[in-house]
Amino acid sequence: MGEVTNEQVNLMLRLYEDRREPRLREAREWFAANFHVKTEEDVMRVCPPGSKENAYMRMVFGYWEMVASIVNRGLIDEEFFFESNGEQWAVWEQVKPVLGVWRAMFSSPNFLGNLERHVTRLEAWREKRSPGSNEAIRKVMAQMQQAMPAPKAQAAAR
Repeated sequence: MGEVTNEQVNLMLRLYEDRREPRLREAREWFAANFHVKTEEDVMRVCPPGSKENAYMRMVFGYWEMVASIVNRGLIDEEFFFESNGEQWAVWEQVKPVLGVWRAMFSSPNFLGNLERHVTRLEAWREKRSPGSNEAIRKVMAQMQQAMPAPKAQAAAR
């Protein structure tokens, strides 16, 4: 384990405080409960352009891409960060089914690339400490998703 500095602790606390900002918290709650997409059509149905839901999606992606960049650059000791953060992994799992389409559509092969690199290392770190944990968490997430009520149709919400 690397040496964790006071500056890194303060940055970690700042990132945690940012996660508690009311609008970002609302976006994160919405994302966890509703962003279960498999296709680009699902994305358009769940969070169409110009909608509050689309803004929520972008807030969540923007926050975790920024945090991943900070950790990837070594501004926070990676193991220190991994010990108390896992939500970024769930975000990654939820976006993976449509990421290839988005990267091609935007001609941006590095879209969410910081998050991808970060989560790849998080998975390796977890497997080293607790073999099989990534698949166990995936199974629990799938069960939770199946137990959730279907999201309300956009038209009904307007």
